[in-house]
Amino acid sequence: MGTASDSAQTADDEMGPLERWTHGVVNDQEKRNRLYKALFYVAAAFFLVTTLFPFYWLLVLALTPSVRQADWNVSIPLLGEVPFPTPQGFNVHAFVEVFQQVPFHLYVFNSFVLATATTIIVLLLASLAGYVFGRLEFPGRGLMMLAILAVSYFPPAAFLIPLFDAFLGNAVVVPFLGIELFEPPRLVNTPGSMIMPFSALFLPLSIFILTTFYAQIPDGLEDAARVEGTTRLGALFRVIMPLSAPGVATAAVLTFIAVYNEYFFSSIMALNNQPEQWSPLVGGILSYQTQYTTDFNLMAAASIVGVLPMLVIVVVAQEKIVSGLTEGALKE
Repeated sequence: MGTASDSAQTADDEMGPLERWTHGVVNDQEKRNRLYKALFYVAAAFFLVTTLFPFYWLLVLALTPSVRQADWNVSIPLLGEVPFPTPQGFNVHAFVEVFQQVPFHLYVFNSFVLATATTIIVLLLASLAGYVFGRLEFPGRGLMMLAILAVSYFPPAAFLIPLFDAFLGNAVVVPFLGIELFEPPRLVNTPGSMIMPFSALFLPLSIFILTTFYAQIPDGLEDAARVEGTTRLGALFRVIMPLSAPGVATAAVLTFIAVYNEYFFSSIMALNNQPEQWSPLVGGILSYQTQYTTDFNLMAAASIVGVLPMLVIVVVAQEKIVSGLTEGALKE
């Protein structure tokens, strides 16, 4: 009669190479640790390549004069001459020329104004909705939340034609009847034609985030505030929102970044892509491309200038989120 070791050896012999490796990793702590470390290095390398390499490309493109951008071919064994961005000069003047050729600072200002106004509106409405969905019980709450989230799955292009027609100031007509209800004001080339669609598009995600955070606040804290004479609205802004600082900061940062980088609606609502018509940052970057020429180094320099404020905001917001988590835990 065979021993247990003989049976285990027979079972190992019947396994394939991949199955034996998987079995060894599952049963050996040291092999698991090596696997986790290898997976971490692979994920970190992938993250660095996919995030830092585009910035490296932009920086090299911005600093390389246009006449020398054709010298980027590098020789790689077995592949021959391959185009790869390598420094071919140091043209710092490109970062000054982006403001001289077009009023790029106005495009950046437009994006900041649109993003700030949209973020304030979204946070205000999402806080009210998040309080209702997260802290109140009423019939159909789950169905209504599902309907709100379903709006975020619609492509923005589905709303483009009716919104553009309404923002042009055309009369609102009852379908199939031809009855004109009213004639809205002309909003094309104004901030309202962009802030309203942005707010509607980014509101569902903020509602979902704030609903999750507001639902975790103990009822006793709100009840204590209401005993002191605070209304529900006062308790929301004085107690619940401060304790939900991580969720509020997350919703604000996501909304601000999304609006700051948005170009689909704004490129259509700002008809001539001019800063006086509230064309945003991306419109300013594309203004260096004409019908016959494209200044790639200026476009890259403008992209870097435009993304630097966002890097600062993200770093500051990250610190706020961490501090909000700590303060909420202490208050809890």
